[in-house]
Amino acid sequence: MNQYGGVARYGYAPVNKQQEVSRRMLRKLIAPGLLALVLVGAVACGGGGDSEESAPSESDAAAEPTVESSGIDISPALGGNPTAEPSTNPATGDDKFGGKLRVLGGDPPTLDPALVSDTSSARIVLELFSGLVRLDNNLQIVPDIAETWDISEGGTVYTFTLRDDAQFSDGTPISAKDFKYAMERAANPDTESTVAELYLADIIGVPEIIEGDALTASGIEVVDDKTLRFTIDAPKAYFLAKLTYPTAFPLLQSNVEAGGRTWTDNPIGSGPFTLDEYRIGERMILGRNDNYYDRLAYLDTVEINLAGGVAMAMYEADEIDLTGVGLADLDRVQDPSNAINRDLVSVPPGFSTSYLGFNVDEAPFNDVKFRQALAHAIDKDLIAEQVFAGLVRPADGVLPPLFPGFNDGLQTLDFDPEKAQQLLEESSYPTLSDRDRRIVITTQGTGGSPSLSIEVMADMWAQNLGVEVEIQQVEFATYLQDLYRNRLQAFFGGWEADYPDPQDWIDILFHSESPRNDGNYSNPEVDRLVEQARTEQDVVLRTELYQEAEQLIINDVAWLPVWWDTQGLALIKERVNDYNFLPMTIEIFKDVWIEE
Repeated sequence: MNQYGGVARYGYAPVNKQQEVSRRMLRKLIAPGLLALVLVGAVACGGGGDSEESAPSESDAAAEPTVESSGIDISPALGGNPTAEPSTNPATGDDKFGGKLRVLGGDPPTLDPALVSDTSSARIVLELFSGLVRLDNNLQIVPDIAETWDISEGGTVYTFTLRDDAQFSDGTPISAKDFKYAMERAANPDTESTVAELYLADIIGVPEIIEGDALTASGIEVVDDKTLRFTIDAPKAYFLAKLTYPTAFPLLQSNVEAGGRTWTDNPIGSGPFTLDEYRIGERMILGRNDNYYDRLAYLDTVEINLAGGVAMAMYEADEIDLTGVGLADLDRVQDPSNAINRDLVSVPPGFSTSYLGFNVDEAPFNDVKFRQALAHAIDKDLIAEQVFAGLVRPADGVLPPLFPGFNDGLQTLDFDPEKAQQLLEESSYPTLSDRDRRIVITTQGTGGSPSLSIEVMADMWAQNLGVEVEIQQVEFATYLQDLYRNRLQAFFGGWEADYPDPQDWIDILFHSESPRNDGNYSNPEVDRLVEQARTEQDVVLRTELYQEAEQLIINDVAWLPVWWDTQGLALIKERVNDYNFLPMTIEIFKDVWIEE
C-alpha cells in the first residue's frame, strides 16, 4: 500500500527518532565546512507534522532481526472450500464491553475504499468496512463476509457464498450486488481511483471499464443475493489475497449516490466500527457498529486526536493510551525502577521498506550508471548507526526481512566511493554542466527543515561525487498526488505490504505497465519474470522468479532501498488489553478492551 507516512502503522503516534538525534552528531559524519552543503536549496514548508520517516520511527529497539522464516506463507497453490467459524456475538453484558481508546493520528487522505492508496487511510477504512475475505492476526487469509468459497475451472473461477447475517451499519442486508456495484464503481474512470487497476484488473471485463469502454464487467457475476462469482484472466495464486484490499469491499449504492463527492462524511459501512464524528485537523471518533455480523467490538469508541502534539508528553499526561518510544526516553522507560516501565511492550518489525525512487525518464536519472554511482556513494551502515543509533537496519533489497520471498543472498551495491566516482565519469552526466539542470528530491513533510537522513545522503553525494541536490518537502496528500501522476524527478518514500506475497512489491511496483510504477522503470526481463510468476503455481519456483527479478531491479537501481524496520518498543496503558502490534495494516481495534 501503499505509501506510508503521516500516521503510524499501528494507530499509535510514533516519536521521530532521527529528529531526536543531536545535530552535533551530523558534524561527526561530515567534514568541517561541508555541513552547509546539506541544506543548499532545501525548500521549507510551513506548518507542522511528522516527516516521511514516521513509519520507521515506530521501531525503537536495539536488536537487529535475524534472517529467518516469519511463519507467514507466500500465497499458496490453488485451493478452495474454506469454511468460516460460526459467529460468536456475545451479549453486551460481557465485562469486556465498554470504554474508550485514545490515540494520536493524522487526517487520512481519503475514507473512500476505492481510493485508498496509503496506510493512513487504510487503517481507518479497514475499521469501517469489511470484504469477502480478510487477513487475520497471523496474516493468513480467512473468511469475512463470505462464508465459503470455491475455486474451479483450473483456478480462474471463484464462487463466494455470503453470510446470511451480514449487513451494513444501518441494518441493510449485504448482497452480492453490493460487491459488484462497489468494484465496478472503483474501476470507473469517473471515480479516479489510482488503485483499481492494481487490485481488480485480473477480473475479466474490469480493464474495459478502466479504459472507459464499458460500465459493467462480465467477470463479476451476481448469481443470486448471496452468491457472487468472479472469472479472472488466468490462474493466479495471489488473487484471493487481492480481495482483502478495500477496492473489493461492498458499498451501499444509495449511501454513495446520495452523498455525492462527500459521501464519506457519513459513510454506511460494514466493519466493526462506524464513523461517529470527524472534525478535520481536530479529532475523529469511531463508534461500535452494533449491526456488525461477527462478534461486536468491545470498545464503545476510539478517539483519534488529529490536532498533533508531543506524543510522549501526551502519554504521560494521560491524554493518549499508547505511543512509540524515542531515543531521548529509551533509557528511562527501560529502567525497571521507573513506574512507566510497566507499560513497555515490544513491537515487531514492519513489512515496509524506506527508499529513494527515481523517475528514470528524466535526466540525469535516465542513465543507469548515474543511478549506480549514487547508490555506491551512500554509506547506509553509517546512516543506520550514526543517524538512527542502530534503530533501523540498512536495506539491501526491495522485500523486507521475514517477508515471504525475502532473499538474504541478494547481490547489493555497497558503499564504494571510488567505484561511485568511476561510474559517474562513465555516465552521460559526469559534471554539473552535463546535467544542465537542478536535481530535486521530494519528500513528504510539513516541518521546517528536511529530515536529517536525507540531508546526510545529500552531503555524501556532494562529498563523494560533487553532485548537489535540493530537498523539497510537501504535504502528504500532495506528495501522493504528484507521485501517482509521475510529476516527481526523485522522491523519498516508503512502501508497506498489502498482503504477504512478493507480487505486491515486485510486480505492482516495477512491471513496466503497472500504474504504481512511479519511476517509469522498464526492463523487459523483469516484465518476463513477473509475468511468468503471475500464473506459476509452484511456490518455490514462483519465489525464485521474484528473487531473480528483484536482483535485476537492484542492479538497475530502479529503487535505492535505504532502511528497514527493526524490533521496536512502545508504551501502552495497563488498562488497555489485547492491542495487537502487527507488521502490516489490518483491522485491530475490534479486539481491544478496556479494564477500568
